[in-house]
Amino acid sequence: MATKPSKSAPTKGVDSRIADNKKALFNYAIEERFEAGMVLEGWEVKALREGKVQLTDGYVVIREGELFLIGCQINPLNTASTHVSPDSVRTKKLLLHRDQISRLIGKIEQKGYTLVPLNLHWKNGKVKCEMALAKGKAEHDKRDTIKEREGKREVERAMKSHSR
Repeated sequence: MATKPSKSAPTKGVDSRIADNKKALFNYAIEERFEAGMVLEGWEVKALREGKVQLTDGYVVIREGELFLIGCQINPLNTASTHVSPDSVRTKKLLLHRDQISRLIGKIEQKGYTLVPLNLHWKNGKVKCEMALAKGKAEHDKRDTIKEREGKREVERAMKSHSR
């Protein structure tokens, strides 16, 4: 008799989201998206399978030609090993091709551009970080985003009440 795969463990070849950074889409205008691998420890992978991650305060920096994810909080499980001392806000290295990193360095040096993590997801059994080259939104742009969102909600409510 075959066993069912658990809901938290990814199935091979199937992409599934671990965490989203919804604040990034509100605070930044997205220019270009990139997908990078992550260097993680064993306890971090186990915690990611349980969904114990927060990307909201995370950002990406370039140091000495390498990318690092800072501020991404991965909370350790209660059942973490006793010989490992987990650090929930450890700086994580991101893996990207050299030519992509050099292109990013050129774009980030322009005024107002930054790299923000958008989500973490599984891809072929590995954890990937989708990040974006983004420019900060002005306050009036954020208000426009809120108006659009509320307008969509009102339309959905009207459609829902009309169908009854």
